Parts: sequence; structure tokens; C-alpha cells
Amino acid sequence: MPPEKGKRKEYLTVKDLQKLLDTCKLHLSEMDEVWPNIYIGNVAAAQNKVGLLKLGITHVLNAAHSKRGSKGNQSFYGNDFVYCGIPADDSTHFDLDVYFQPAADFIHRALKSTNGKVLVHCIMGLSRSSTLVLAYLMIYRQLTLKRALHKLIQKRAIYPNRNFLALLLDLDLQLKRKEKRKCQNCQIL
Repeated sequence: MPPEKGKRKEYLTVKDLQKLLDTCKLHLSEMDEVWPNIYIGNVAAAQNKVGLLKLGITHVLNAAHSKRGSKGNQSFYGNDFVYCGIPADDSTHFDLDVYFQPAADFIHRALKSTNGKVLVHCIMGLSRSSTLVLAYLMIYRQLTLKRALHKLIQKRAIYPNRNFLALLLDLDLQLKRKEKRKCQNCQIL
């Protein structure tokens, strides 16, 4: 069905999202709090257990599990942290979307736990980790992709790769369709 007269449908593209990301003027740092009690960081921040304890981090989500340069597992973190590892590649072919829901669920459980704070990291803290946090914000906080990106680039320099941006666009569309169906069902009742 075409949009109503005077109303224009907004369809975002990967290029639109990259332009939005390019507006970020922040410098990349080891770790930043991007949402209350959610931090995005690099592998150096993730391996600094003393620093994590000082910050009160309780959960670690490693989006580069088993990748070169990224050691980490539950035995590395011991009883001080709850660990979750996702063996993601920062590539144009990796289907990170299969991990959107499990990662969002882990972050959600972390935040619901007593004094829960979660670090989501990959090697640089730029692409994989930010993509998973964006998915969480979309799934659990009902933010659109554009709004979630706006929120994150105010707190951290991020740059999900083109493939991940396309997967997030798909998620955004799925969530909008689901919300629309839910609203239509409410009107019927």
C-alpha cells in the first residue's frame, strides 16, 4: 500500500547509517558507558580484571570469543564475573544476527541481576560489540535502529561493518512489523 498523500515513508539504507555514524566526533577509547550499566570496550579493557572490579562490572559479553588476541572464558574470569562468549568474525559474511537474541537476553539478565553491570567487548570495541548492544536496545528498549545509533554515538565512537548494519536494518524492520501486528491485534479486541 503506498504512503498516504503528504506522508513519506522513511526507508533507511546502510549508506544512511554510515553517514549518521560519520557524524560522531568522539575518539575511540578503551571503554565507555553507553547506556546505564552497559559498557562497550576493547580487549585490553576486558582483560583488566582489576579495572573491571573497580567499575563494578558483573558480566562480560565477549563478541570475539576464541579469536586471535581475545582470550577469555569463564575460567579466565573466575567467580568474579559471569561470562558469555560469542565467536563472531568482523566480516562481510558473518551472520551475527543469529546471536542478536541470545546476546540481548544475556545483557538483559545482567542488568536485572543485583548491581548488574555488563561489559560488551570485541577486539577494538568498534563493530561486533556495538552491533550487539544496538540489537539489545532495539529488542529490549524498543528503540528504532536510528534512535539507538544516535544514543550510542553520543557516548562512544562505534562503527559496525556494512554487513552488521544491514542485519540491524533487517532486525529494525522485523521489530516494526511485529509492533504493527501487535497494534492491529489490540484494535481488533
